[in-house]
Amino acid sequence: MMAQMNISIPERLKSWVESRVAEGSYSSSSDYLRDLVRRDQQYHEQLERLRVDIQAGYDSGISER
Repeated sequence: MMAQMNISIPERLKSWVESRVAEGSYSSSSDYLRDLVRRDQQYHEQLERLRVDIQAGYDSGISER
C-alpha cells in the first residue's frame, strides 16, 4: 500500500517537475518524485558502503608489500 505525502514547493520547481512529466520522462509528478527519492536513497546507501570499505582499509593497517 502506498502512503500519501503532500508537499509544498516553489512555483519554479513545480514547473520543472511538470516539464519532466510533459516530455514523457515520467508518467506523473508522483512518479518523478518517487524516482528522485529512490536515487537519493541509493546514493546514500552506496556512500555508506564506501565509508565502511574505507574504514576497513584503514583498520587493516599498513601493507607489508
